[in-house]
Amino acid sequence: GQCRYMEAPLSYSTIEDLQLLSWDNAPKYCVQLSIPGGTVLLQAANSYLRDQWFHSIQWKKKIYKYRKVLNNPSRWDVVLKEIRALVDMALTSPLQDESIHQAPLHIISTLLAENTNLSAQDHENIIVAIAPLLENNHPPPDLCEFFCKHCRERPRSMVVIEVFTPVVQRILKHNMDFGKCPRLRLFTQEYILALNELNAGMEVVKKFIHSMHGPTGQCPHPRVLPNLVAVCLAAIYSCYEEFINSRDNSPSLKEIRNGCQQQSERKPPMPLRLLRPEPPTPPPTTTLSPPPALPLSPPPSIVNSSEILVELERNNNTTNTLHKAPAEGDREPNLIDCLLVSPALNALSIQLPAHADRVLGCFALILKMLSDYDDWRPALASLLQPIPFPKEELKYVIQRFAEDPRQEVHSCLLSVRSGKDGWFQLYSPGGVACDDDGELFASMVHILMGSCYKTKKFLLSLAENKLGPCMLLALRGNQTMVEILCLMLEYNIIENKDTQLQIISTLESTQVGLRMYEQLCDRQRELKELQRKGGPTRLTLPSKSTDADLARLLSSGSFGNLENLSLAFTNVTSACAEQLIKLPSLKQLNLWSTQFGDAGLRLLSEHLACLQVLNLCETPVTDAGLLSLSSMKSLCSLNMNSTKLTADTYEDLKVRG
Repeated sequence: GQCRYMEAPLSYSTIEDLQLLSWDNAPKYCVQLSIPGGTVLLQAANSYLRDQWFHSIQWKKKIYKYRKVLNNPSRWDVVLKEIRALVDMALTSPLQDESIHQAPLHIISTLLAENTNLSAQDHENIIVAIAPLLENNHPPPDLCEFFCKHCRERPRSMVVIEVFTPVVQRILKHNMDFGKCPRLRLFTQEYILALNELNAGMEVVKKFIHSMHGPTGQCPHPRVLPNLVAVCLAAIYSCYEEFINSRDNSPSLKEIRNGCQQQSERKPPMPLRLLRPEPPTPPPTTTLSPPPALPLSPPPSIVNSSEILVELERNNNTTNTLHKAPAEGDREPNLIDCLLVSPALNALSIQLPAHADRVLGCFALILKMLSDYDDWRPALASLLQPIPFPKEELKYVIQRFAEDPRQEVHSCLLSVRSGKDGWFQLYSPGGVACDDDGELFASMVHILMGSCYKTKKFLLSLAENKLGPCMLLALRGNQTMVEILCLMLEYNIIENKDTQLQIISTLESTQVGLRMYEQLCDRQRELKELQRKGGPTRLTLPSKSTDADLARLLSSGSFGNLENLSLAFTNVTSACAEQLIKLPSLKQLNLWSTQFGDAGLRLLSEHLACLQVLNLCETPVTDAGLLSLSSMKSLCSLNMNSTKLTADTYEDLKVRG
């Protein structure tokens, strides 16, 4: 702490007084420093710089004074008075610099760390005194630790509600990366647990979550959801961490990460208290604390938070550039790996200590609350994908995803990449997390079939991997699974005759199955009639015709010869694709200025192998649907004028074509 404007340095502690020169004919823009043995004049180039020097030196001089006083406290009533004066000085300083507020907080952090014998009332008085500084500043790490201790020891203290609430709200709204300060996350976690200890318990927590979302349908703060999810997953993970590390003959977290070292090299297991990515070996403690920060690869719409405690990987070039995945040897284990290290271990049957179970219950309910907000659900599904949840409340969250008609939500039910199970696999009958005979699985299939997954590819995947569960659920009368089996027969997904017969027997064994199978047989007879050779080779529907009009027309006779169909300027939608794929000879299709979209294109691409000419001018198709056309090898003319086609997809289609 020295001024370095002169040949010999001058320490701030030797400055007895400083003032601005204001008498007549005084040298311009000067600051006068009084030191033992004389004075020093510092002349600036202008009044602004002179004022900067004056207030900066004054600030430094006072900070040294307060640091000296608070480093050797004698009477605590005097200390509290000095703290209030220090806070007031920081709030009234004209200097605009982050350190103006941070320096006092660090001084007080040091004071608290070095005086552990303070009473609870002393703690509260200090917290109240520094509260104004926390309105626009995150608390530094040591202060977070002190706040955590207060939340644990005095959860019902009014300080928790009155002082900590705005601090935590600010953290959730503005924190960009808990990885840089894990104690901020730990403090938020302990604050929520303190709220849960109040008489109204989860009602208070629910009100707090609602206050973070805001009263409108759209949360105005994009960081709130990722930060809340990070806190919840860290807390849930901490509940299992001690259990995972204390199992006999099972590798520790570090051993999983390093490829399971030899058993002889293992140290005796102890509960972990990890606050930094590479902390020193902690002393034994009974307090459950969150694990170190693990990497998250979020979707492009979510700001990166390296604190989510599960490994999320996507085949997404944008994501890969945002957050490069760590090398295999450095990667932390994810929740799935840890809970499923032993094949005999069922994540749903783990017995947790009472405290851990309360923590789990609290944060599981918070995730449940988050899933009830429509605007948060797409990002929440992406952030959580695909954790197997060992708690009924968390299963409710996945059920919410399975009921959401938006594709960006329910598509997260599927695998993030090949070889990596998603919720769809984990909750299927026989899957590691299934505890309900496949009811949740059936809900997932229902929403996926209702979206753009009603395709051969999806049905083929089900037939290859989940035919047994589908038949079992159909046998028990599940309508979605009955519909799936009928579609497999209708689209000729199953080649094996014995399997076909078993599916038919399964369908005929229930009333709903028998009814749907009879309807299928009727449709097949109509299809044979429709596809019988004969009828016109060209057909143009009148403008304003609808999907129902097209279906009615095609049911009126044979169209096995139809090669050219124009639906231009009609009101048909993607739903008419169900009729179009029945036309075996169709080569030219005009959909100009219709409402035919991506879902219809996907169906055409799988069934109309002979199509040569397709006009999609002025239709609502997008890149997602247009890319599916690359599988249509006979297609030689494609009109995409006035569509939402991007340049990248255009180039991609040219290459594939």
